[in-house]
Amino acid sequence: MKRYTQTTQIAQIPGERRWETGAEGQGHNPNPAEQTNSPSDDGLLDAYSRAVIDAAEKVSPSVVYIQVTSNLRNRAERRQPGRSPREIMGSGSGFVFTPDGFILTNSHVVHEATKIDVALMDGRRFQAELIGDDEDTDLAVIRITAPNLVPAQLGDSQSIRVGQLVIAIGNPYGFQYSVTAGVVSALGRSLRAQSGRLMDGVIQTDAALNPGNSGGPLVNSRGDVIGVNTAMILPAQGICFATSIDTAKFVAARLIRDGKVSRSYIGIAGQNVPIPRRIVRFYQLKVETGVLLVSFEGSTNGDESPAKKSGLLAGDLIIDFDGQPVRGIDDLHKLLTDERIGKKTPVTLIRGTQKLTLEVVPRETRRG
Repeated sequence: MKRYTQTTQIAQIPGERRWETGAEGQGHNPNPAEQTNSPSDDGLLDAYSRAVIDAAEKVSPSVVYIQVTSNLRNRAERRQPGRSPREIMGSGSGFVFTPDGFILTNSHVVHEATKIDVALMDGRRFQAELIGDDEDTDLAVIRITAPNLVPAQLGDSQSIRVGQLVIAIGNPYGFQYSVTAGVVSALGRSLRAQSGRLMDGVIQTDAALNPGNSGGPLVNSRGDVIGVNTAMILPAQGICFATSIDTAKFVAARLIRDGKVSRSYIGIAGQNVPIPRRIVRFYQLKVETGVLLVSFEGSTNGDESPAKKSGLLAGDLIIDFDGQPVRGIDDLHKLLTDERIGKKTPVTLIRGTQKLTLEVVPRETRRG
């Protein structure tokens, strides 16, 4: 039995395709492909996507993949001199920041490496020279000799705001030039470096970082580098950290000039302890905690310690250094800058129930 369909023509609306309606009331378009014009991909990109794409395209040519070879005898096997050395491989990220080949990365990526190889985005590979590294800020500078390098634009850490868009580029697990995006979660964080010193002014972000991202750039929506990716907290998700670019600029300049960042030390081992309440009230102290001097660093008899030479004793409680209150070891580390090397500096302490001020002459920190 043949089935007939009654059609009814509907008045055409200007600019709209004519439709037909069957007897069963179903809409039917004889040519769906011609109903609308397919929009281009650019039209589908929102402002967020465009910002990430533009920033990634701008800075990716500056990002490098770093492969290092290290000798285990330079690390754990120092304590076993009879064993033959064994080579291990590692990798990380970095970025070119000058046209003549200087590259910023993390200290823990290249520290004590015997060989450093750098791969550029265009496929070129070069052997790099270690200019210097600073364990206290986990930053290092290496250099390659290569033409036509694209240096990254360094930004300003002071202009960063919590919540702003940031993009991280690096080589996690060897997957080269991976891009992740997120926001600045917090500013002014403190993070403990492998050397034990506290790094201040650290940027917290939720842009995903993984092993291999270390040393890569953290950039803003304009593609300006605002931080050097340095660490993540495992097994937490979305808690990652970058050293601020202002810190990186200072450290890089010192490493290029001197090959190191000089700091002073007074040669003590201490711990943070509360000050007895009656001592705080009696002397009207500005602090309620201080640094208890436990022992002296240097030679076995303590002769090499600047603090020992100045008359400090084990059991002294340091509460002030050069007129600045000392609430703990981190406060003391911040005050031990290179400007104090070789200069007499007053140290205020509590010895028993007495408040004393002695003069100590800090020396330059020695590594190794």
